[in-house]
Amino acid sequence: MRWSEFSDKELIDLLGGERIGVIGQADLEVDPQTGKIRSMIVPTGSGWFGKKQGTVEIHWNKIRKIGPEMVIVESGFRRTD
Repeated sequence: MRWSEFSDKELIDLLGGERIGVIGQADLEVDPQTGKIRSMIVPTGSGWFGKKQGTVEIHWNKIRKIGPEMVIVESGFRRTD
């Protein structure tokens, strides 16, 4: 799957059923030794003047299912504000 196909998908929490965000807005943390993606840093919303309110870090191994419109991830992500 190409990043352009993956980036439009929404992230959904498996346990809570909540929308976390859109993958295309995420930053990726990449392991410099292997080049593999470690996690995604997803903004959780925008405040006044488009400033980020916080982020959620989702480890790559928490992805459970990739569907045509969404990606289901297991809870266990860290919210940073």
